[in-house]
Amino acid sequence: MLSVSGLQKSFGDNTILKNINFEIKKGKVIAILGPSGSGKTTLLRCLNALETPEQGILSFDDFSIDFSEKNKQSDLLRLRKKSGMVFQAYHLFPHRTALQNVMEGPVQVQKKNKAEAKKEAIQLLEKVGLEDKLDLYPFQLSGGQQQRVGIARALAIKPELMLFDEPTSALDPELIGEVLTVMKNLANEGWTMAVVTHEIKFAQEIADEIIFIDGGVIVEQGPPSEVLISPKEERTKRFLHRILNPL
Repeated sequence: MLSVSGLQKSFGDNTILKNINFEIKKGKVIAILGPSGSGKTTLLRCLNALETPEQGILSFDDFSIDFSEKNKQSDLLRLRKKSGMVFQAYHLFPHRTALQNVMEGPVQVQKKNKAEAKKEAIQLLEKVGLEDKLDLYPFQLSGGQQQRVGIARALAIKPELMLFDEPTSALDPELIGEVLTVMKNLANEGWTMAVVTHEIKFAQEIADEIIFIDGGVIVEQGPPSEVLISPKEERTKRFLHRILNPL
């Protein structure tokens, strides 16, 4: 469904991503692992042009964009419409209710009828277990509830690809499970997903493929049974040892 070829991204003289190549097939889940500063979030943000690479080609089934060429703003917008993004820090509109947050994209961006958008938003909030929180504002919700609103909001635009940028990193430990459960349900429903995460057990359970990135390059990739259980590369082994055996 999505092919990434030769992706490169720099900030000034600092090259963050170097010749990144991989594919995400429709209905599959790819988990992106790596130490802090390895380029994981930048990679995810490049997939929907929140960050613009200097080089590389992103190809969906019906659309391709070459970042080595000058692209029209309309092409970048078309790319962004392909995916729904769930951020680390929720990024909800503080002055709007849970329901209004979920309706925002369909109404303002897709110009959908408000009544139809409201009906679908209610269904999505029910899907993430927040049917009794429709009229609450973000400050009235727990971190886990806010993140679930964020997931519903991303789903509301009916994306082809769901992008999750460490969606549990800002949550208290007791709230992590409720967000991961929603994500597992989405994976079981066949959503195509790319997930940046440090939750190794979660990645092992739901991912069809693991990408381990370090220093802006893909060090190792393959199914969880290989990368997480029997990694080939020493850098991968060291990373997993630190994550699974914290001091």
